[in-house]
Amino acid sequence: MDAKSAVELMESSSEVHFSGFHMDGFEQRKASIEQPTTSETDMYKQPFVIGVAGGAASGKTTVCDMIIQQLHDQRVVLVNQDSFYNNLTEEELTRVQDYNFDHPDAFDTKQLLHVMDKLKHGEAVDIPKYDFKSYKSDDVLRRVNPSDVIILEGILVFHDPRVRELMNMKIFVDTDADVRLARRIRRDTTEKGRDIGAVLDQYSKFVKPAFDDFILPTKKYADIIIPRGGDNHVAIDLIVQHIRTKLGQHDLCKIYPNLYVIQSTFQIRGMHTLIRDAKTTKHDFIFYSDRLIRLVVEHGLGHLPFTEKQVITPTGSVYTGVDFCKRLCGVSVIRSGESMENALRACCKGIKIGKILIHREGDNGQQLIYEKLPNDISDRHVLLLDPILGTGNSAVQAISLLIKKGVPESNIIFLNLISAPKGVHVVCKSFPRIKIVTSEIEIGLNEDFRVIPGMGEFGDRYFGTDDDDEQVVVSSQ
Repeated sequence: MDAKSAVELMESSSEVHFSGFHMDGFEQRKASIEQPTTSETDMYKQPFVIGVAGGAASGKTTVCDMIIQQLHDQRVVLVNQDSFYNNLTEEELTRVQDYNFDHPDAFDTKQLLHVMDKLKHGEAVDIPKYDFKSYKSDDVLRRVNPSDVIILEGILVFHDPRVRELMNMKIFVDTDADVRLARRIRRDTTEKGRDIGAVLDQYSKFVKPAFDDFILPTKKYADIIIPRGGDNHVAIDLIVQHIRTKLGQHDLCKIYPNLYVIQSTFQIRGMHTLIRDAKTTKHDFIFYSDRLIRLVVEHGLGHLPFTEKQVITPTGSVYTGVDFCKRLCGVSVIRSGESMENALRACCKGIKIGKILIHREGDNGQQLIYEKLPNDISDRHVLLLDPILGTGNSAVQAISLLIKKGVPESNIIFLNLISAPKGVHVVCKSFPRIKIVTSEIEIGLNEDFRVIPGMGEFGDRYFGTDDDDEQVVVSSQ
């Protein structure tokens, strides 16, 4: 790209800003109350779903009960896979001793998926109770209300990939086979009224082969494996701590572990209130935007690698601390991203900052990219700067360019003030190893792809420009 065309492109970049996209010829619609294009699923809080699997009598129920007991201040509901056994036909009842209750086909997985889908969508459900004496579901249903945490427990809850995809955490309870057999004998003879001989026959004929063929292979899908089941109090305590941390996060953080939303305080909410207010003056908008940007930058820097370092204090004592990451640079997405450069320079003295310009030309969807980046950027960690993450399209273009320049995906930290769920999904799915640091997650996008509730055209409000007089200067520092 020659200098003239680059200048022309930069001058034309003063069009409306949609998370880095600049749309030429975009028809201005009559101002009205903007309604976000979000589905109903965005309007309720997504529950945290835990799957607990393991062999029969491995201690799954005990583990679930201990988790529920420790999460006493949260709404927790337990859904048992046993409730979704298929009702036996008259023919099957005549030879029930030959029926394999530990086979995946023994369960009504379609009904299980239906119930879980309704619970995840904030709807109450009625779940039957399976009677192991009549081998049919009871007429009395158990009402289960929407909850903060849903625990799905069963021997084969990891077998079907559709069920696994519902889970935020997967736990496999691993207990010795002899212990499981002893527990099964005690349980089936006392609770289910079965003869010990029939229990042993069923174990050798169905239970053990099914464990080897269907249950044990799903162990590889587990996020956490608990040896000794409910006796492992340390493991359960750690799990509960992790669940509490996740419950305090935005729903998207539960899906994408590479998304970080800085902890909200009244100060942060107050600053967001000011910069989102259409009546806020340019001076106040810049002042409070800079404060928020500084917090985001500082939080982003905390995700860089550090090395241990010892120093001698003025008292002659040794202090063991850390040394800052040396190989670092910033890259701003013109033009709004340039608003974040001063905060980065204030935190990192002498840091190199490159530029990327992404421009959508007309309606043909072609992306013209101008870049001026440090020559050794492939050897550096990169802080990508753009205050608004909307559709995520321009972010994908910018990140793709950095990767093309040799920057490892894991070395990129994307910093922004606000993020729309759409953009988070697009970026995190495309680049699961980068980190996104933001100060708030928005409701969504409206029909014009504007972030809602948003803060308007960030570049215009920050730089005090409009479409007629803005000029952008590109430089590499």
